[in-house]
Amino acid sequence: MFDSLSERFETAFKKIRGRGSLSESNIKDALREVRVALLEADVSYKVVKTFIANVRQKAVGVEVMGSLTPGQQVIKVVHDELVHLMGEVNSDLNLAVQPPAVVMMVGLQGSGKTTTSGKLARRLSGRQNKKCLLASLDVYRPAAMDQLATVGGQVEVDVLPTTTLENPRDIAQRAVETAKRGSYDVVFLDTAGRLHVDDELMTELSDVKELVNPIEILLVADSMTGQDAVTVAEQFDQRLGISGVVLTKTDGDARGGAALSIRDVTGKPIKFVGTGEKLDALEPFHPDRIASRILGMGDVLTLVETAMEKVDLDEAAKLQEKITSKKFTLEDFLAQMQQVQKMGSLTDLVGMIPGMKQAMKGKEQQLDDSKLKRIEAIILSMTIKERQRHQLINASRKRRIAKGSGTSVQEVNRLLKQFIQTQKMMKRFGKLGKKGFMRGGMPGMPKMPGLPF
Repeated sequence: MFDSLSERFETAFKKIRGRGSLSESNIKDALREVRVALLEADVSYKVVKTFIANVRQKAVGVEVMGSLTPGQQVIKVVHDELVHLMGEVNSDLNLAVQPPAVVMMVGLQGSGKTTTSGKLARRLSGRQNKKCLLASLDVYRPAAMDQLATVGGQVEVDVLPTTTLENPRDIAQRAVETAKRGSYDVVFLDTAGRLHVDDELMTELSDVKELVNPIEILLVADSMTGQDAVTVAEQFDQRLGISGVVLTKTDGDARGGAALSIRDVTGKPIKFVGTGEKLDALEPFHPDRIASRILGMGDVLTLVETAMEKVDLDEAAKLQEKITSKKFTLEDFLAQMQQVQKMGSLTDLVGMIPGMKQAMKGKEQQLDDSKLKRIEAIILSMTIKERQRHQLINASRKRRIAKGSGTSVQEVNRLLKQFIQTQKMMKRFGKLGKKGFMRGGMPGMPKMPGLPF
């Protein structure tokens, strides 16, 4: 998300870097670029107008901090204004109520309500040890109930048995009663959607709200619909009084206009963003971190949190021990690559490392996750002995490995060459000891083949 916006901001800031002072004239061109960038990102015109006026007022004639250049000062002003625009701080789920806390999931058909319900339940049960119950109120689509049952099984969360013959209001009431009897902490009500906002849908949702008094009403909105998502959020808020928004499909949204407009237009926070189809692909929405990503400053905190959640620390410790004892093999290389893949796409990871996005400009083809899959296939086509002693791999073995992995001998050669270079680097870290290893990079994260990190 925000790829095109980040590029336009970078172009805008080039115009003011190196300037000796800040004035109306030397930031005018930069703000014009920023305005165009925001409009192209499908940010609301009113939001853009206010944003630019605020930045101009705060940037022109401002006293430059001693440690910053005038250009950096403008970037700081833009960063602070972006944070303000998106809501200052992360707004987590409000579960401060006598259990069970009822969370209504609302939104248009196809926005991702069912999957998001599962993601949130998985997050609460795994991180906060909350006992969650999922219930489908969508009696109009039999597949909706089946889908929620499948999602519940995948995230290991209980799902209330329901049928299309029931009334949504009755299901909601039964879900809350079941949650009370079963000592559940949270119950998620996955409501029905429509292709558009209509009176019938809103009346049904209003009735459910009045019946079960939810502590949270979360609108699930498709970020790829841009300003339509903002309009939908406004309409749902006017009729229901939503407590927050979950933006889905942000991994396919390069513009990010919805994320920059919703808080300002509705006054309601974006609480989470869906970053992929997998059931662990959900991130809390931190305005300050998002602003840093937009401006190419990275997002180290999210990177560390992702690593802590998804990387097996015991395996990472074993790998570090192997590296420091100079026993790093292709089998270890495969294990580490699989750990990296758990953290998300290479493009997302690069975007979280300060300065890396700019350094990778023009080399985006190297961030193709399919390359890692091909490397994984090559190593898996080797025997255990070959993975442990790569020196055994001669010409005939290379041909067998290439055939077994659906790749070419040239690709096998390239992998072996890059692995040997990585192994040499690991040996140098080993000579420096653990302190040297830590200076060389994150524990258990050696240079990946064909990539600069």
